[in-house]
Amino acid sequence: MHSLYRCLPLLKISAYQRSVLLLCLLMAMAASCRKGYLDIVPDNVATLDHAFSNRMEAEKYLFTCYAYLPQEGHPDKNPAFSGGDEAWTYWPMIEDFFYRDPYHIARGEQNRANPYMNYWDGYDGKPLWQGIRACNIFLESIDKVADLQPYEKVRWVAEVKFLKAYFHWYLFRMYGPIPVMDTNLPIDAPPAAVKVYRQPVDSVVNYIAGLIDEAAAGDANTGLPLKITSAATELGRITKVAALAIKARLLVTAASPLFNGNNDFSGLKNNNGEVLFNPQYDAGKWTRARDACKAAIDAAAAAGLRLYYFNPSIIDVDHATRIEMNIRNAVCEKWNSELIWGLTTGGDPTFWLQTYACPQLDPNQFNINLKGKLAPPMKMAELFYTKNGVPIEEDKTWDYTNRFHLRTATAMDTGIQEGYRTVGLHFEREPRFYADMAFDGSRWFMRNGNYNIQSKLGEYSGKKQSRLYSVTGYYTKKIVNWNLVYSNTSLQVESYPWPVMRLSDLYLLYAEALNESGSSAAALPYLNQIRARAGLPAVEESWPAYSTRPSKYQSVEGLREIIRQERAIEMAFEGSRFWDLRRWKTAPQVLSTAVYGWDILQENTDDYNRRVLLYNPRFIAPRDYFWPIREYNLQINPNLVQNPGW
Repeated sequence: MHSLYRCLPLLKISAYQRSVLLLCLLMAMAASCRKGYLDIVPDNVATLDHAFSNRMEAEKYLFTCYAYLPQEGHPDKNPAFSGGDEAWTYWPMIEDFFYRDPYHIARGEQNRANPYMNYWDGYDGKPLWQGIRACNIFLESIDKVADLQPYEKVRWVAEVKFLKAYFHWYLFRMYGPIPVMDTNLPIDAPPAAVKVYRQPVDSVVNYIAGLIDEAAAGDANTGLPLKITSAATELGRITKVAALAIKARLLVTAASPLFNGNNDFSGLKNNNGEVLFNPQYDAGKWTRARDACKAAIDAAAAAGLRLYYFNPSIIDVDHATRIEMNIRNAVCEKWNSELIWGLTTGGDPTFWLQTYACPQLDPNQFNINLKGKLAPPMKMAELFYTKNGVPIEEDKTWDYTNRFHLRTATAMDTGIQEGYRTVGLHFEREPRFYADMAFDGSRWFMRNGNYNIQSKLGEYSGKKQSRLYSVTGYYTKKIVNWNLVYSNTSLQVESYPWPVMRLSDLYLLYAEALNESGSSAAALPYLNQIRARAGLPAVEESWPAYSTRPSKYQSVEGLREIIRQERAIEMAFEGSRFWDLRRWKTAPQVLSTAVYGWDILQENTDDYNRRVLLYNPRFIAPRDYFWPIREYNLQINPNLVQNPGW
């Protein structure tokens, strides 16, 4: 049986919805013997008549469309967590995983026979082509529902159009030019019609953007709501702001070097000669992206969204801790003021992510569910700014040369236990470094108190057995909710919706588009708002005062570097870096840089604080920019062409 059908039992939908989909899939499978590819044929008529017989049944089908959304907050179901270089882990893994697919990708083991994380065919029970097909069925059938209020119909149609666009976007980002499945093929479609072609990049982008425009059309009281008002029943559903923000991300990606003026894929053509990548650079794509970002920002402002700041009335904390919680809770506080779209797919969308990230914090308690294995490499520690808000290699007041020499922390040193000896790399860094990462000798604030991380061999946060430890000596603090509580026998994790898009992300996209479209000065206020929330001076203050390149921000090229590093820091450990490095075409350099950690097998400070080479990854361009299409699909549909290098 085709992998699409094997995946069905894994869908997190009701028994009724599963039965509806099973009937649909069995019909498609019967037709696939002569048609194959994507199985885009109509469903059983009697089943559809029932599915759209009344409002209640139609709403079930609406939520079935939502059920195809990938679990982006799960560490083993989103390639961006462990498929790149933001996190590393012990290898080989014989426990503590759902799928090893992303780890294989990070180690350069992707393949075309049975690709890892193959969302084209149904990874994790999420066959995205089937999701698109379900959306088409909904849009074709919703008029049959007699008891649906007109305003509800308009909203539901808008939601499904967005989901249809999002599934296309998800596939586009992974595979590049893809077929467009605007309608389901009729049952009597000839075999040639089913053997579809991949569409050129610009056509795919325009199609997705057009669908989102349709979904977001109308004023604040028409179609998609500007914001969710029924918190108990509707949080996680699409709003106008979410739709416009995803359109902004799409168009910034389309304007970026991977898709804009890229000659590396000039040879990728359909077998009819159609060129799939436009090799000509188009500055107008950045203007279009800029306008889309501004529209999304304006909608966010109208909806009352704003950058998150920790409320000090909740608990009495010092200034440094307040800034740290500005950063951590912008991600981990449920439905906070900054969240544009949060995914709740899977029920507890970030439970496993938090347990993968959190080490043992308490020397008097041990809980086997806290794995602490989602380990940032040393390159991530070096990414963050100094306390002066400039890169560590540029700060003329910071001792870059001796960053691996040991120092002893005093009471004046933020984020480090007083009297502890650790390397200079950990001193005098910006607040996001201490908010995002933990290390041997660092401090970890939680709602129920402060904890000290001690992670040399045999210590409570370190390696004591063959699992449940950080292979680099670093821990991903940022994504652990401060309400996590555990004992020897219990664990309480406050799962939060995974932030697919938050306001700071949108601000950074807008700053990038402004700089690339000739409005560099206008980008600075958006960077500076994010920096201010993180306790840093403005760009135009930090660089002249502290950088060896004081005028860096005054050129398009220099500001581009700043924006990219600002984005890499602000969005660290949120699944952005994996895709950003690809769209910027910097992946061959960055993702081929060695993965280092500390010598976690040592018990004393001097030996522990030695760099250890963990892996030499290799990003092969242009092959590794996109997923391979599974060979079986190419055999079924000879009109599909494989991505270069596979």
